[in-house]
Amino acid sequence: MSESFIFAHLSDPHLTSLRNIRVRDLLNKRALGYLSWCLHRRFEYRAEVLAALVRDLRCTRPEHIIITGDLTHLGLPCEFLEVKKWLHSLGPPSQVTVIPGNHDAYVATDWGRTFVHWLEYMVSDAGQDCVGKKSDTRTLFPSLRIRRETAFIGLSSARPSKPFFALGNVGQVQLQKLGHILAQTGSQGLFRIVMIHHPPQPGIVTWRKRLTDNRELRSLIAQQGVEMVLHGHAHRSSMVWLKTPAGHAPAIGVPSASATSRKSGYSAQYNIYSLSQDAHGWEVAIEVHGYAPKEGRFIVEGENRLAIPYPMARPTDVVTA
Repeated sequence: MSESFIFAHLSDPHLTSLRNIRVRDLLNKRALGYLSWCLHRRFEYRAEVLAALVRDLRCTRPEHIIITGDLTHLGLPCEFLEVKKWLHSLGPPSQVTVIPGNHDAYVATDWGRTFVHWLEYMVSDAGQDCVGKKSDTRTLFPSLRIRRETAFIGLSSARPSKPFFALGNVGQVQLQKLGHILAQTGSQGLFRIVMIHHPPQPGIVTWRKRLTDNRELRSLIAQQGVEMVLHGHAHRSSMVWLKTPAGHAPAIGVPSASATSRKSGYSAQYNIYSLSQDAHGWEVAIEVHGYAPKEGRFIVEGENRLAIPYPMARPTDVVTA
């Protein structure tokens, strides 16, 4: 059994104070989002929960952290700056990977005032030299970051949508590139993790919040294979199995990292993964950390173990980074 690689997955922190909101910022779909924040969400998504999460991460000390979208609430420039400071508290860009969610792309925005602040946390390993240059989410994704025997493959399903909708779409260009990345990393024997905000399986969220090309994504995974898919968006814990050439791969969702909901499965959680391998395949130990309000901290709420087979055509030598 190889030495374990430990990483954390969290999602949907909705980190915002909205202190500097201006009337002109709300002359679009954001007006509805702001009303939702004032009436409900500001009581549910709490800064003290995120502070407790950061403290817990400093204790668990994962080698890598991935965040699958909705870091903001309205996608305002001031929120992107708030998030940037928070990301710095988690670790350097080489140890933290971010993909956007629908709230981060609430409406069409100016790249230079928003996503550019997260560029170091989103860009692929091979694209580090473009940090600071003009870009956009369409050219950044799929992203690829290789850490030891693990390939973190980021997709952007974040798209502005009509009021009362939170739709996502990967798009043909990303899917085509994803196919090449899955084939390449699969031939290298890497543990391929696809990160996406919207769930790839229908039924986890309502029709108005769905991934519109979920069928195309699942079809590609069935052809090229993947070892795991991690997502957010549903604000609840979930696990379904997707068909692959080697059998089936888990698609795992986590609740909001800052939620204080009393509904079972919806309160703040994040997962710690311990990944190891032997001659037969991969073993994944999953530790669920959940927020305990009375204690004001995160505690271990559950554990699970998964056995995942190697890709059908696995080379003798495994390429690592």
